[in-house]
Amino acid sequence: MNTRPTTAGFRSRAVRSVIAAGAVAAVAVLAGCSPSAGGDGAEAPAAAAGDVTIGLTYTPNIQFVPFYVAEAKGYFDDKGVNVELRHHGEGEDLFGALANGTEDFVYAGGDEITQARAADIPVTSVATLYNTYPATLIVPEDSDITTAEDARGKTIGTPGPYGQTYFALLSLLQSNGLTADDVKIEYIGYTQQAALTTGAVDGVMGYINNDAVQFEKAGFPVRTIEIAPADAPTLVGPSLGVADSIIEGDDASITPVLEALALATQDVIDNPEESIDIAAEYIPTLYTDEAKSDALATLEATIPFLSAQEGQPLFTNDADVWATMATFMSDQDLLEKPLDGDAFTNAYVPKG
Repeated sequence: MNTRPTTAGFRSRAVRSVIAAGAVAAVAVLAGCSPSAGGDGAEAPAAAAGDVTIGLTYTPNIQFVPFYVAEAKGYFDDKGVNVELRHHGEGEDLFGALANGTEDFVYAGGDEITQARAADIPVTSVATLYNTYPATLIVPEDSDITTAEDARGKTIGTPGPYGQTYFALLSLLQSNGLTADDVKIEYIGYTQQAALTTGAVDGVMGYINNDAVQFEKAGFPVRTIEIAPADAPTLVGPSLGVADSIIEGDDASITPVLEALALATQDVIDNPEESIDIAAEYIPTLYTDEAKSDALATLEATIPFLSAQEGQPLFTNDADVWATMATFMSDQDLLEKPLDGDAFTNAYVPKG
């Protein structure tokens, strides 16, 4: 999930502000937090898996907290990988650093990875980080829109014809037998709060764990309308992509990275307030009580997305949903050409 959607699909996804100098480097590693192996001794570090760079495709933000926790608590080190967390610069292509070898991993939506593969960009998802897609239709609490079908004839605001909120809108329409002609679509930029609270639109596309939270904190009660039935999802949300050259060559770092992220994800679920304190070492704006309170509200709304899907190990890519998404995106003319093969693999998902 991006707390603010992508700007122009997979080719020109850019952060909204420049990273503060040294923000990512200014991390105090927490001593003595290595996971215990039980008994009276700490777990011995795993065999070295090498140096890797993980691209985090936004300015430092609470959405990346599992990565911050994994680094700060030494989980990457414990698994034998030396990880550099790299936030993208303003105007940087989402997959550019991965394609030129600057990055080994990249945080990206499953839909964006699918677009990239259809454009011959060599990236594969090795983990689905959210169990469901976080974008949704948001309406005022007293709105007469109670189901997606009620959106017929209504004005729906979305930042533009790109990115995850736009994909979510297309999914909502298709999943409920509607077309773009059945609603009035307004491209409103990143003004969802103003557009909805002033009545300029009847609903906005946004994120359950960010935009909806911000409306509530502003004292404007809202409801969310799912974009597809829970048992028939059409889109895959935040994932971890890996350069195909890593998979085809020295892939020893992939599973250790995922194992470290699994430990960190569980920490985030179990200890959200501690996770906010860790995130504050990475996020320059997270220094006031109000900012931490806002971040905690977003994190608590994110936690339900972080748990494993029922009956599957954490981070499993659901093959059926990926296949459905590829068909959906092709039908909606969101791919440059039909996908050749899968955009994901479960070969590296930790089994424990």
